[in-house]
Amino acid sequence: MEIICSSAGIVNPFRPGQGVMDMVDAGFQNTSLEFDMSCSSYELEHYGEIRKDEEGEADRLFLPVSEHPEEVRNFFAKMHGECVRNYLRIPVAQAPCLPRDTKRGDLAGRLTEIQKECIRFCGEIGCGYIVVRPLYADYGTEAVREDTYANSFCSDNAGTVWEGEWRINRKYYLGLAETARENGVMVLLENQCRNRNGRMVRSVCSDGEEAAMWLDWLNQEAGEQRFGFCMDVGVLSLCGQDMYEFALALGDRLKAVVLRDCDGQNEGSLLPFTCACFGKPRTDWLRLLRGLREIGFDGQLILDAFDTVVTFSPLLRPPLLRLAKATADYFQWQIGIENLLKKYRKIVLFGAGNMCRNYMKCYGEKYPPLFTCDNNEKTWGTVFCGLEVKAPGALKDLPEDCGVFICNIYYREIKRQLQAMGVENIEFFNDEYMPSFYFDRLKGV
Repeated sequence: MEIICSSAGIVNPFRPGQGVMDMVDAGFQNTSLEFDMSCSSYELEHYGEIRKDEEGEADRLFLPVSEHPEEVRNFFAKMHGECVRNYLRIPVAQAPCLPRDTKRGDLAGRLTEIQKECIRFCGEIGCGYIVVRPLYADYGTEAVREDTYANSFCSDNAGTVWEGEWRINRKYYLGLAETARENGVMVLLENQCRNRNGRMVRSVCSDGEEAAMWLDWLNQEAGEQRFGFCMDVGVLSLCGQDMYEFALALGDRLKAVVLRDCDGQNEGSLLPFTCACFGKPRTDWLRLLRGLREIGFDGQLILDAFDTVVTFSPLLRPPLLRLAKATADYFQWQIGIENLLKKYRKIVLFGAGNMCRNYMKCYGEKYPPLFTCDNNEKTWGTVFCGLEVKAPGALKDLPEDCGVFICNIYYREIKRQLQAMGVENIEFFNDEYMPSFYFDRLKGV
C-alpha cells in the first residue's frame, strides 16, 4: 500500500522547490500529478468561447494546454525535475475534467486528445495510474446513439440514463485504451456526483456494483486489465453512501482511494477527521476502514487536503504536512492491520480489558497469543478470554520473533514502560474499527 500526498495546494508547478521540500521533509515519498493545474475545469468549460478584450475587440479565449495538449510537458517540467532530484515518486495522476455542473456536451473529442497526451506524459515519467472521470449521461448522446454493440451490454431493465452513460463512456474510455497500453498506464474510473440546483446528487459510477460491471466490460473489450477504479471518499460522503458496501462491490478492481473530509453537504477537501460536529465525524470512516480491510486493499492511498492546506499560513505548512503524513500512516495501519499480525511468528498481548477481548473475537483464532499481561496485580494468574494473564516481567523472556501488541488506550505510556524494561518488537492494536467494537463492552475497563 502506497501513501500519496496530493500536490494540489502545495506545489507551484513554476516554482516547485518549496512545496516538494515540504512534502519530503514531512516524510512523504509519493505525490500526485494534478493535470488540472495546467488545464482547469473552468478553462475547459469556456473552451473556444469568444470574449471581448479591454478595447472592445472580439478575442478568442486562448487556453494553451486545452488548445495544445502537448504543452503539458513544458507545464510540469520543473515540478517533475524537482521530484526526481528529491526522490519523490509520482505513481498516480488526476486528468483534467469538466466541472460537476458542466453545461458543455460537445467536448468529448477534445477531452480525448487532452487525456491521451496526459497518458503519454505519465508513461514518460513512470506514472502508472491516471484517474479519468467518466462523462455524464447527457454528454454527447447523439454521437453514440447508433452504437448497437454497446447497447448489447445493457440490461433489459436498465433505464435510458444508465444506457446513455454506458454508451458514451464505453466509447470515451476505449478511445484511451491503446494509448494507455502503449505507455504502460492503467486508467482509473472514479465515482461521481452532480450539482443539481446547488445540491450534490449521485451520478456516473456512484453505484459500486454498476461500476464493477463497467470495469469488467471495458477490460473484456480491451483484452486486458487496463481499467481500474479510484474511490473518492468525499463524493461518497456527499451522496450519503455506504462506503463498506461500495468497497465490497469493487473488490480487487479498486486500485486507489482518495481520502478527503467534507461536511456531507458541500464539496470540500479537508484533512481526514477535521470535519466534525459535537465530537462526531461527518464522514463515515468506520465503514470505510472496515470495507477496505475486508477486501484486503493494497493500492494507492491519496491524501487530498487541498482546502485545509490553502487555509493555513505557508509558515504553518511544514507541521501541518507532518500531521497529514501521520494521518495517512494511521489509515495505512488500520487497513493493513492483519499484515502487521502476520509479521510475527508469535504474539503476546498487553492488557486484559475491552481491547484484548476485541482482539480475541476478531483475530484470536487466526493469530492466537501466547498470553496477555496487565499492570493490575489482581489479574495476575487469572484467565481472560482464554488467555493466562501474567505480570509485565514475563515479557523479558520472549523469543526474538515475538511481537508485543499493546491493547490499551494508554499506548505511549505503556510503550515507554516496556522500552525501559528492554522489551523489543512493540506494536499497537486498536479496536476502533473492529466489527465487535460496540458489543459486550466491559464496564469500567
